[in-house]
Formats: sequence, structure tokens, C-alpha cells
Amino acid sequence: MAITTSPAVHTSLASVTLEVADPEAARRFYTAFGVDTYIRLRASEAHSTGFRGFTLALTVSGPATVDGFVAAAVDAGATVLKPAAKSLWGYSGVVQAPDGTIWKIATSAKKDTGPDTREIDEFVLLLGVEDVKATKQFYVDRGLTVTKSFGGKYTEFAPGRSSRVKLALYKRRALAKDLGVPADGTGSHRIVLGSTADTFTDPDGFAWEATA
Repeated sequence: MAITTSPAVHTSLASVTLEVADPEAARRFYTAFGVDTYIRLRASEAHSTGFRGFTLALTVSGPATVDGFVAAAVDAGATVLKPAAKSLWGYSGVVQAPDGTIWKIATSAKKDTGPDTREIDEFVLLLGVEDVKATKQFYVDRGLTVTKSFGGKYTEFAPGRSSRVKLALYKRRALAKDLGVPADGTGSHRIVLGSTADTFTDPDGFAWEATA
């Protein structure tokens, strides 16, 4: 199916809001982790169990920086889901914040050639979806621009001018496997995406709210 873009709607990702039980505790954690300027927090007691269907990923320059972010997260109260280690694609680790959000910190470099910079090169919101092609079309119809696409496996969109977070789609079960967690989950995703246009919900139940 050819991808078409609706000329009437132009949406981009403006913000990412995590819904947490204790915003003050979450704020302290994310400040210590070093990502507080990238996200927003909102109080919520919405029911949520198992995998929430997404991860926030940090791409950094080298293994020392991966280790630095993982250590900062653990010191602030995170749980290690996958210890930082080399892989076919580079070096990465996965942690889960006290509020339940899963974070992946990765670099394409396998050799540690520099110090821990604590700098983030790229910040990506990966949504785990059932049908990558269908959801890609859904977002293209709303004006998002595809920058990378690998069939029905992965799609990446150009970031909006007002957001520091890039949006990408991945198969839900493949994402869960990569993070080291079971794919099953129920209830709220516990995340709200800020839209530069209208309010809507995507095919997998991820909610977008129009930002002021």
C-alpha cells in the first residue's frame, strides 16, 4: 500500500508526559538520572500491569557514558533489567525507573575510547505496536514524516521542532524481548504524547493531547 499524507493535518511530537503515582519522587529520580529536561510528569493512579508497551531510549557516545547513566539510575532507585553489555549492535543496558517506566541506554560503539560525558546524543520514544505498517500509515496521515522504515519491523519519524524526543515504532513483542520483559500487559500505558495539532488515540491505545 502506498503511503499518503493528508494535507489537512500536520502533527508532530511536542512533548512526552509520564503518568506516575508520586510526581515529586519521580522528579527527584529523573533529575538524578539526568533526563528531567526531556520529559513531563503527571499524577495518575490509572491501573497498569506488566509491559506498558513503550520504552524511552538514550543514544550516547560510548560505553563509559552508558555505564554512567545506568549507575546514576540505579543509585537513584532504578532496577536493572539488563546489565550493560556488548551486543551485535554495540553496547547497552536497560533499567526500570521506580515509577515503572523502562529506559534503554545504548551506544553503537563497542570499544570504550572516552570518558563518561553524561551527554545524550539522541532521545527516542519507542512505541511497541501490533502492526508497524498500519500504525505508520496512521501517523503519516497526520503529517508525521518518516525518516527510516524497515518494512513491518521498525519505523522512525522526524522529530518536531518543539520537541527533543524522536518517535519510533517497533513490534511490541520484539521490543519486549529486547528489553528483557514479558510482552503481556494490561491497563494504562501511563504515557501521554503531546500533539502540535489535535487530540487523538492511535491504533494501539497511545493517547495524544493537543499542547497549548
